[in-house]
Amino acid sequence: MEPTLPEKPLLAALRGEVRRPPPLWLMRQAGRYLPEYRAVRAGVRGFLELCYTPDLAVEVTLQPIRRFGFDAAILFSDILVVPDALGAEVTFVEGEGPRLSTVREPCHLDRLGMDRQREHLAPVYETVRRLSRELPREVTLIGFSGAPWTLAAYMVEGQGSREYAAARRLARREPAFFARLIQLLTAAVEEHLAAQIEAGAEAVQLFDSWAGVLPEEECERWCMAPVRTIVAGLRRRFPQVPVIAFPRGIGASYERYAELVPTEALALDTTVPMGWAARSLRPGGSLCLQGNLDPLALLGPIPAMLAEADRIVASAQGRALVFNLGHGVLPETPPEAVAALATHLKSSAI
Repeated sequence: MEPTLPEKPLLAALRGEVRRPPPLWLMRQAGRYLPEYRAVRAGVRGFLELCYTPDLAVEVTLQPIRRFGFDAAILFSDILVVPDALGAEVTFVEGEGPRLSTVREPCHLDRLGMDRQREHLAPVYETVRRLSRELPREVTLIGFSGAPWTLAAYMVEGQGSREYAAARRLARREPAFFARLIQLLTAAVEEHLAAQIEAGAEAVQLFDSWAGVLPEEECERWCMAPVRTIVAGLRRRFPQVPVIAFPRGIGASYERYAELVPTEALALDTTVPMGWAARSLRPGGSLCLQGNLDPLALLGPIPAMLAEADRIVASAQGRALVFNLGHGVLPETPPEAVAALATHLKSSAI
């Protein structure tokens, strides 16, 4: 009889186990701050080509694992592959960001559909399959998607924005139409995550990057309720696969989010005090907290950054924790700062 392998550190934490030192991965850990990523990116014509080429997507996903020994690899892709698969026109303009054909009228929405989603995103799922075979056995593979509100915000706005005013106005003026868009995206996101799990993803994260622009009641309707539906659907189909939610910028509404959305973990943005989260978010339960070092700390003096990391870990005492940033790694981050953080946390006794 073969010996049972120990559970992967990140999966153990996501199931509520308190581990010290905590498992570690970073949002945007594969990206422009790494010279090896820039070398791969220089060889393709556009960003989506990189996302849809399994050989390259596997390589850039593995780069930070080789360099830093993180406890998780997150699939290299983009949240906008879902609108792209639904039939929206998605392009990335160098130095400016994404551009999408806008969805503001019923005729725009009528042109979208899920009939070709799995076929369109087959290269993404092939990347997941290859990663599940190539990753070290102690490293967890995380799949991900944008959450419905954030995807809808991009689709209505047609590009990135600070306030997403066009999306917010549409949701207020045409709530029935906006609900149709959210309903389509909720189904599409669940299927996208399900396909990643079927291909080998061991945990999934939902990025609601622009949740923080909505007031409380609208946040419950357009952010929390759709994610709750997605989590319920995934739990019926894949009860052993943990879900992480990242409703960035919602402040004190994290408490309501934790009550309404039954994820195994909540990722905290930089503004959320870890001590408050440890005391307030499902106290006494097994909710894992993820976060939340300021990405800017990686640009400053390394000793100060390490002290801040220690403070976060200490503030989460008694709670399951996955150490991460409060948002993604910045392009100007020195790789040696990330290496120092990984080395420090792995050897920490806090």
